[in-house]
Amino acid sequence: MSTTKTAIAKVGVVVVPVSDEDRAIEFYVDKLGFEKRADVPFGGSYRWVEVAPPGAETTIAIVRPPEGKQAGNAETGIALHTDDIASVHTDLKGRGVDVDAEISAMGDPVPPMFWLRDQDGNSLMVVEVS
Repeated sequence: MSTTKTAIAKVGVVVVPVSDEDRAIEFYVDKLGFEKRADVPFGGSYRWVEVAPPGAETTIAIVRPPEGKQAGNAETGIALHTDDIASVHTDLKGRGVDVDAEISAMGDPVPPMFWLRDQDGNSLMVVEVS
């Protein structure tokens, strides 16, 4: 265990590069059921948009990348937690979300999980936690 001390207290925001903020809001808010926490202009033609599951502390910023950088098709490394993976999988599939065909159930100690992709092909994992 590290003995290094830091003033960093939490993960506040995770950035996901998207091609169109409005389409991303439709996906994350309307399809996933997240709350829109911020939507403000910045830096000329950019918008800073943050979304999160209701009650969550950490937010996801869905923003266009800087000039010359690509949006989409990123493995975000984001794991969304649920206590009922089967119903979340069924619900998201019914809403037209691009989800894996099946829930991956590898057995202990790996929890059941599946991947979903947003409107730009960015992937997020949904994991059942008890």
